[in-house]
Amino acid sequence: MSKPDQPYSDGFWWSNDGLRLHFRDYPARAENAHRPPILCIPGLTRNARDFEMVAARLAGDWRVICVDLRGRGDSAYAKDAMSYVPLTYVQDMEALLRAEAIERFVAFGTSLGGLITMLLASTRPGRVVGALLNDVGPQLEPEGLARIRDYVGQGRSFPTWMHAARALSEAQGAVFPGYGVSEWLDLAKKTMKIGPGGRIVYDYDMKIAEPFAVPGGEAGVDLWPTMAGLSPAAVLIVRGALSDVFSRATAERMLTMLPHGRLLTVENKGHAPTLEEPEVMTAIDDLLARVDAAVLATQA
Repeated sequence: MSKPDQPYSDGFWWSNDGLRLHFRDYPARAENAHRPPILCIPGLTRNARDFEMVAARLAGDWRVICVDLRGRGDSAYAKDAMSYVPLTYVQDMEALLRAEAIERFVAFGTSLGGLITMLLASTRPGRVVGALLNDVGPQLEPEGLARIRDYVGQGRSFPTWMHAARALSEAQGAVFPGYGVSEWLDLAKKTMKIGPGGRIVYDYDMKIAEPFAVPGGEAGVDLWPTMAGLSPAAVLIVRGALSDVFSRATAERMLTMLPHGRLLTVENKGHAPTLEEPEVMTAIDDLLARVDAAVLATQA
């Protein structure tokens, strides 16, 4: 149910292995019901809150569904840590699509969410009618992956939000060099929660680090063939200019395989842009205009 002061309702669905998973559902107005919903899939340690500003801006014009992957946010934690892998996340998304009777959709995927988007597009070509791949592609850079492995699953806790924000700034200052105190506090509140004893803790199951710790286990498969599944779709590739995970060379190779692909590089950002940058919002509007035109053309 939605609260009077929030633009979304909370939804739940069940995974194939019996986990109760959560999503935020931002509705579209009746006159926009012909538009496919936007499925927002966050990165490895993130959750549905990552997309709250993006979703709130687009809600009404589009239905926006922001998911908590298993082991994150308000979704249940898995009993088997080795289920925290992209192929299982894809199965979870398939279960959501079935539960919500969604046949075609737009996908916004950040980092891990982009890997899931690529896999979804390859399993049933044509159903992903638009995609935003945020600082991610079929090839990931080992330096960036090593940096992420260094902090995922540490299980740290903090006495106050300010302490949590300071810890984030120390660990990720190179990713967001322009951030001040307010931005670090906002990031802390998106990625953490108040845990037992009132301490601030990360809002994910620490066991997600176990399969990710295996080198080469990020996706489990060669992802370059998934570009064929995205080739009919309008695609926006967003890359942080300072990214150590997603190289410009990989982005440019992707463009050669995506006839309707466009690349936006966000200056002064690493892995990954927030999608709240003004230039990214403009590019998102362009992406959705292309999707809308394509949908209307098929209905004419």
